[in-house]
Amino acid sequence: MDDICYDIIIIGGGPAGYKCAITAARLGLKVGCIDSNPVLGGTCLNRGCIPSKALLHYSHEYYNIVNNVSKFGIKVDNPSFDLNKMMDFKNAKVSELGQGIDSLFSNYKVTKITGVGRISSFEKGNLSVSVAGKDIKTKHIVIASGSDVATLPGIEVDEQDIVSSTGALSFPTVPGRLGVIGAGAIGLEMSSVWSRLSSKVTVVEFFDKIAGSTDNEVSKNLLSVLKKQGIDFKLSSKVKEIKKEAGALQIVIESVSDSTLSTIEVDKILVAVGRRPVTQNLGIENIIEQDSRGFIKVNEKYETNVLGIYAVGDVIGRAMLAHKAEEEGIAVAEIIAGQLPSVEYDIIPSVIYTHPAVSSIGKTEEELKKENVQYKVGKSTFAANGRSRVAGDTEGFVKILASKDKDEILGVHIIGAHADVLINEAAVAMAYGAATEDIYRICHSHPDVNEAFRDAAINAFFKNI
Repeated sequence: MDDICYDIIIIGGGPAGYKCAITAARLGLKVGCIDSNPVLGGTCLNRGCIPSKALLHYSHEYYNIVNNVSKFGIKVDNPSFDLNKMMDFKNAKVSELGQGIDSLFSNYKVTKITGVGRISSFEKGNLSVSVAGKDIKTKHIVIASGSDVATLPGIEVDEQDIVSSTGALSFPTVPGRLGVIGAGAIGLEMSSVWSRLSSKVTVVEFFDKIAGSTDNEVSKNLLSVLKKQGIDFKLSSKVKEIKKEAGALQIVIESVSDSTLSTIEVDKILVAVGRRPVTQNLGIENIIEQDSRGFIKVNEKYETNVLGIYAVGDVIGRAMLAHKAEEEGIAVAEIIAGQLPSVEYDIIPSVIYTHPAVSSIGKTEEELKKENVQYKVGKSTFAANGRSRVAGDTEGFVKILASKDKDEILGVHIIGAHADVLINEAAVAMAYGAATEDIYRICHSHPDVNEAFRDAAINAFFKNI
């Protein structure tokens, strides 16, 4: 390994890193990818996107059997679940997917290096990364070290009583009472999982809405639905203190509006207040520039202030989403190979995988108003959609925002059972600069939930007729 000179060494085997590695190898470059975890896939595969979606799916299947299938004439007596088996199945699928990445690396001749990578030479043309005391020479370095969970001052996450999302994915038993700090995607998804499995869940959120970056109308609808499902919310509230007393945890919260104090008693606490970049142990201190929050600064080609060293994914900030990281990983591989790719940050979809799910892309109404953009709104409810009605999934709507003058789609916001899938139709449409009339003129299969997207586009189009 010492005598090999790579075209690219990637530090980090998550979505940004392994996508970068495979793309670069496809383009004919010699690639090595370093990760401390022998199972590649990063946070997304090992303790994030994949295991959380697994538990969301399994818990929804159980919840649906208990609460909904009887209306279809399906009788199930005394349904129950085995949490250990559920966790075992989740873990098995994660392992299989990790093996799949290994197979791709093997197929494309990417060298997998297990260990902690630390940049040992920053000299242009003579870059190197040290792993276990051995220097690996390379022409380019891509930092894709990802992110880790953030916490609040004075709150120690022990992954036993007070957990991060990592601990919340592996509770050995269902918490009787679960307190969740933060009503973003992670907090809402984990609240849904454990609420469906019988935990009494209370969510504490500093702001006056949940899913803070979403369209206000969607946020209000989601809040109403989750309350109906049994999740309690304390909005406009901040955590003052957490006490451990008599085998229970007490969350002392303060009202943002009037500073009154109240206490919630729970058995476990999930802290879900965001993520922070992982830059420690890279050897980049005082050499590679970072911003005030620790994110690595890069130019439009993802290159740092050190020539030949690039950074992509969560470690450079912006939307901390796996698919955004993948796009950047692919782009930087193409840039190093001499191509001219681009990542369209304005049309990256985001999804919250509750049930109903929430998805969005582009501008919200609030943003358009702030920017003084003249727009029109087209909406279609799933209650008016034939496929949704027969399936019993009528909650929610599709909302399309389009410019008044050009009819161009500016934003799409969906709450519904299939919002996570539908948003990708919007992504393709917006990538090609589609107008609502373009969607109107495209025949959609019937009966299908995608017709709700077309109906919303039709409603928006006729606003100018």
